[in-house]
Amino acid sequence: MKTTELHHHSRRYYNQLSLDIDHLNLECEFNNVDHRTELNGVDRLIVRRGQPFTISVYLRSGSYQPGVSSLDCVAETGPQPSEQYGTKASFALSANIDTSCWSASVTGPPGDMVVLSICSSPNAPIGRYTLTLGRSVRTEFILLFNPWCPGDAVYMDNEQSLAEYILAQDGIIFRGSYKHPIPTAWNFGQFEHGILDICLRILDMNPKCLRNPGKDYSGRRNAVYVSRVLSAMVNCNDDKGVLLGRWTTDYEGGVSPLYWRGSVEILRNWDQQACQPVRYGQCWVFAAVACTVSRALGIPCRIVTNYLSAHDTNNNLVIERYVNEEGELMKSKEMIWNYHCWVESWMTRPDLKPDFNGWQASDPTPQEKSEDVYCCGPIPVKAIKEGELTFKYDASFVFAEVNADVLTYMKKKDGSTSNVTSATLVGQKISTKSVGSDAREDITHIYKYPEGSDEEREAFKRADHQNKLLHQKEDLGLLLSIKVTSDMKKGCDFDVFAVVTNNTEHEKHCRLVFGSCAMSYSGVLGGNCGFKDLLNVRLSPGAGESVPLTLNYSKYGGQLTEDSLIRLAALLLDYSTGEAKLAVRNIVLDDPQIKVRILGEPKENRKLAAEITLQNPLPEPLEDCCFSIEGSNLTGGRVITESDPIQYNSAKVKIYFTPTHSGLRKLVVDFDSNKLCHVKGYRNVIIGK
Repeated sequence: MKTTELHHHSRRYYNQLSLDIDHLNLECEFNNVDHRTELNGVDRLIVRRGQPFTISVYLRSGSYQPGVSSLDCVAETGPQPSEQYGTKASFALSANIDTSCWSASVTGPPGDMVVLSICSSPNAPIGRYTLTLGRSVRTEFILLFNPWCPGDAVYMDNEQSLAEYILAQDGIIFRGSYKHPIPTAWNFGQFEHGILDICLRILDMNPKCLRNPGKDYSGRRNAVYVSRVLSAMVNCNDDKGVLLGRWTTDYEGGVSPLYWRGSVEILRNWDQQACQPVRYGQCWVFAAVACTVSRALGIPCRIVTNYLSAHDTNNNLVIERYVNEEGELMKSKEMIWNYHCWVESWMTRPDLKPDFNGWQASDPTPQEKSEDVYCCGPIPVKAIKEGELTFKYDASFVFAEVNADVLTYMKKKDGSTSNVTSATLVGQKISTKSVGSDAREDITHIYKYPEGSDEEREAFKRADHQNKLLHQKEDLGLLLSIKVTSDMKKGCDFDVFAVVTNNTEHEKHCRLVFGSCAMSYSGVLGGNCGFKDLLNVRLSPGAGESVPLTLNYSKYGGQLTEDSLIRLAALLLDYSTGEAKLAVRNIVLDDPQIKVRILGEPKENRKLAAEITLQNPLPEPLEDCCFSIEGSNLTGGRVITESDPIQYNSAKVKIYFTPTHSGLRKLVVDFDSNKLCHVKGYRNVIIGK
């Protein structure tokens, strides 16, 4: 009897202290705006870690009394919540919010409605949470990384940078060639309807989560871990990842990577197809999808283009290339891509020395395995610059992409090989979109020291890059280069030039082979576009000669790949010494410009029209012309298409759309036809309220 009375008394005492909750108002609109997540919608609570959010608690009975009332709170994420793994947090009311850990405090006046402020730990795992208040009141919310919070590993102390690398829903990817970078607009769409849920599903479908969900959910507190998971999951080589890569011209069962204008359609297709891979992607598509997911989850992210990017398969920092006696490149596993795209994510690296925080490179394009998985990074960009190749993850592979030495050999018809002198560059004009503008920012200096500098030599020593350390200066006796003009437009005939100069004191008698062929951006060669073989080139001491090669549309037009690239190669053989020199240059042919004219005053929630025109530059008609447009907060998360069957001079359509939010937006346009494939364009549109 005594025990029963004691139990009854303690229960009565608990009821007196514990708040008796009737219902909650999560104040989604207020909180989402405060946490900069309102573009995801305001119908549910989406907050960032380490920053308080406020909910209204309506009491069934009694009122809140400071110092007397109590409330037990439990926040849980994942299928096996555990305080040990950081996926479960239990906390009670305190006098003030503590932003360094999970905490709760009443911030409103006493009464039957309580204003409750809750803050998550800045190190909490991101994802879906269940919040339990008291004994039985449960609600749900989503927690994201918080680059505005100084305690978060992804903290970035610059509002303009955050506007670009977290909040910007569109951007620019640089393609083309290092002599002629071409900006391509991309719709990231990280705040479009349903995209955040798809991003969280990507995390849930990763093999680490399927094997051990408790450990994986715990790992989601760590931006390094999440970035590495995304690097693996954006490709599908080992898992139920998003994209299947294809680097041939056969896109059966899918679409050309150039078809895509943004990430939204790709992510929705993956989600709706039960996590079957979307066909097909190439490097800029993989990087763009990874950028979308990173920004959606709250990790500052940008796309980087490395021109003349080396793919080193055997980890020796050397690319060995072979040409035949006509200067034609022979097949090899090791390639130099005309350009290659990856992403950089901003975060601290507590697992490394303190000087290696900041931008971390990771690459979702499946090239080589890392720890038995097709992923790459994250590796501090500074580690690449300093030659610190023992740092995690995949430092040597990324270092080779921007620094590999290139050795060229000629394979002769009799089976013998000889050295070829070739001034082939790697890692040129490393580029990203500038903050707040569409201009190209050259970031080569954050990956490499100036060529020939003492700092570069020290970095090569640390990396044990013996080939670069032993490099001899180029022989300046016979010089060979390739020059081009500015009128290299698709559909036109034009000349390119091999320029030979004799800087020796002797007359030189040489053979010059000058050829051209179509090429994909990844370095795969196609058909012949023009060829010249001069067996009797004589040069007096100090003399030079410019040898033209005419490229006719009638010949190159049928050979071009979608990348519109032609590889020019000049091979010079010195009869007196037997030495060979090779000059290579990749040229990209300009597509016609897509012109976009906005009709009417752009305002949110008002129907708008765009007149889109493309002049046909070819000496033949275009058939099956189709324009496609999309844009975040412009086209309602959809791709809008309009066709124009056959056009001799120009193709023109009018497309209607209704913007949903004010601000500066990109209308991304794709034009496709039988002869001009996936021409890209865009127009910046300022939407008024």
